[in-house]
Amino acid sequence: MGEPVEVATLESMKPFSIARLPRILFGPGRSAELAATVRAFGDRALVVVRPGFCDTSDWLRLEAGLTASGITLHIETVSGEPSPELIDGIVDRARARARARGDEAPLNVAVGIGGGSVLDTAKAVAGLLIPGNSVMDHLEGIGPELPYRGSAVPFVAVPTTAGTGSEATKNAVVSRRGRAGFKKSFRDDALVAQVAIVDPDLLASCPPPLIASNGMDAFTQLLESYTSIRSNPFTDALALSGLAAARDGLAAWFEEASAGRGDEPAGSRAGAGRERMAYAALCSGICLAQAGLGVVHGLASPLGAQHPIPHGVACGATLAAAIRVNIRAMETREPKNLALDRYAEVGRLLTGPASSDARARANLIELLDDWRARLDVPRLSNFGIAESSIPALLADSRGSSMKTNPIVLTDDEIVAILRESL
Repeated sequence: MGEPVEVATLESMKPFSIARLPRILFGPGRSAELAATVRAFGDRALVVVRPGFCDTSDWLRLEAGLTASGITLHIETVSGEPSPELIDGIVDRARARARARGDEAPLNVAVGIGGGSVLDTAKAVAGLLIPGNSVMDHLEGIGPELPYRGSAVPFVAVPTTAGTGSEATKNAVVSRRGRAGFKKSFRDDALVAQVAIVDPDLLASCPPPLIASNGMDAFTQLLESYTSIRSNPFTDALALSGLAAARDGLAAWFEEASAGRGDEPAGSRAGAGRERMAYAALCSGICLAQAGLGVVHGLASPLGAQHPIPHGVACGATLAAAIRVNIRAMETREPKNLALDRYAEVGRLLTGPASSDARARANLIELLDDWRARLDVPRLSNFGIAESSIPALLADSRGSSMKTNPIVLTDDEIVAILRESL
């Protein structure tokens, strides 16, 4: 008989919970299933889209399928990040229209077809159509913060960008811009989409700047979820899978789109890049909803509230500096912090073998610096953000995302991130 095989024992996993997820339909052409999906929930649909989408061939195809299925459409358009006034206005119009028709309920299903702002708008409206109160009642960290009692109408999410992962989250981000501005979430399990239809073909018209900013948002969400203090084995597996997809898809898709080939079909380099980034964004939404984020999103919130900077650009502009400061802080104060090993693991995943963990972490930061330049991500100063802006940004930076950063950063360290990103 041979020698007995030694079986390694596994360390016990820490307990974790996974909140409700949507039913996910992923792949090229899956948007053809929209009409049947919506009709299963009702025959009066609020559809939120971005301006201009109604002029596209994609919309004409989707609209024809919806109306052929006997669905009455109430269409609203959204440009930019949703404000409380925009959301409340859509709810009020839908309810007034229902009263004029004598309907008991305003609409019985909500559909968002667009980027994160469109999906967040449709998600919030879906939660408020029946109760009819203001979204301000439920925003975290501002106003009365009343618990949401529901009920929400079913929500179907159809992303047309690859970035926010809003199709898989329970929070709708609502903003008011200016010196007294805010960027807060209306968050509840009842707001999770019933179905998310993720069709990479709908991403074909994304211009290069949008590909870059949304892609950096998705990548940041994956990296921050993986190093979050609330990470767990379920989100770890998805985050690493999504990071590998972003590694292979983001730059390829961006370069093809910059060369005018971004709309080539599945099977092409551009098509493969779209598919990988649609998957990476979906994974990022699932991960952030379960594990939380970190310093980059802690800063993106006040940056977007106080200045006219798109969310993905805020992430891309600060990411390399934030990871550099995080690593330096842990090496100095918490050298046994497990996130140091995780940054090294991601460095190897994205750039290949390294002689040491320190070298792998350095390679990760160098890659992030390279991506910012390669994807032409603007600096913060391009949006009027200056040294004089830093005190107000610092004062509003310690929201929920910062609480799951792998290390508690000092004020000086947060200021250093902002200064390096100007």
